[in-house]
Amino acid sequence: MCTRLHHTRVPISDGTIHVVESGPVSADPIVFLHGWPEDWSAWTQIMELAGDKYRCIALDLPGVGGSRLVAPRGDKFYLAGLIHELITALDLQNVTLVGHDAGGMVTFAYLKQFLTLRSAIIMDTVIPGIPPWESALTNPYIWHFAFHSIPALPEKLVQNNVRSYFDYFYDAISANPEAIPEPARNRYAASYTDPGALTQGFEFYRAFRTDADDNNRSTDEISTPTLYLRGSSEGGNLADYATGFRNAGLTNLNTGTIESAGHFAPEEAPEQVWKAITSHLAQL
Repeated sequence: MCTRLHHTRVPISDGTIHVVESGPVSADPIVFLHGWPEDWSAWTQIMELAGDKYRCIALDLPGVGGSRLVAPRGDKFYLAGLIHELITALDLQNVTLVGHDAGGMVTFAYLKQFLTLRSAIIMDTVIPGIPPWESALTNPYIWHFAFHSIPALPEKLVQNNVRSYFDYFYDAISANPEAIPEPARNRYAASYTDPGALTQGFEFYRAFRTDADDNNRSTDEISTPTLYLRGSSEGGNLADYATGFRNAGLTNLNTGTIESAGHFAPEEAPEQVWKAITSHLAQL
């Protein structure tokens, strides 16, 4: 079990990144990227399960929580570049990058730009421009993609009701809302209370058109071993996601389902998620 979490802030070109580490520095590193509307602490249970077997590095995405950006900006190629700066600054080798939701989009953008990862795991997300992206855009249950993309309006409507607004998503798209308890919900809301952080969260969505263009810029083969995981209650056809990834250039892809989990699988079923991660790493 993890007995210690070490917090630091690492300078990058456009700000600083809040980093939380556990495990021995000499162990193989796993870098965890959270989704919206969460922060680094979404990975706490996974880090506990990892114990001393890996160097676990969870971070607040740039502009969120304890991380800072000079100005809100959500395009994933840009954010992946900042994560690359962080990995370089920490002198990490043989990195496995794990991204959930928006963090999964950043992970895909990292794969498209940098060929330095040992492996990658993408969870519970659809990638802009990569099928079944168009189906997601026309799905009425994913209404917030369009709403969050509107300039300025989401901030005006949400800024005094951050916790209540976030609660809607935890309750609506998880199979087990109780898996995201009150203390976690309060932490997440606090990480977006600052106006710049709230805007940064919506900028993840406002960048989708740019992301789609960037993701489709080439279909060069990417041989990095990659695992795509999806909660069983998420909806959608896992095979459609796999086809989209392979057509986008991922030649070494495996997929898996996290049973009895919805969108927030790392918190709803941490033991299953960790088992999937370690099974993936064992095959490398």
